Amino acid sequence: MSMGAYDDDEHERRERKNNNVDTSDEDTRAQYHGEVAYDGDESTEELLDQFKEINS
Repeated sequence: MSMGAYDDDEHERRERKNNNVDTSDEDTRAQYHGEVAYDGDESTEELLDQFKEINS
């Protein structure tokens, strides 16, 4: 089989493997409580302008 050719058996094997995900009772989401504080002199407008400049 050439490189990159579609292999139906491999596809089915991977589907079976991906569909059998083992989850346990220990798989729970952590809950975090607290607050976030930002100490800066920039105004909201200055921060938005800086963000727009970075993304352009």
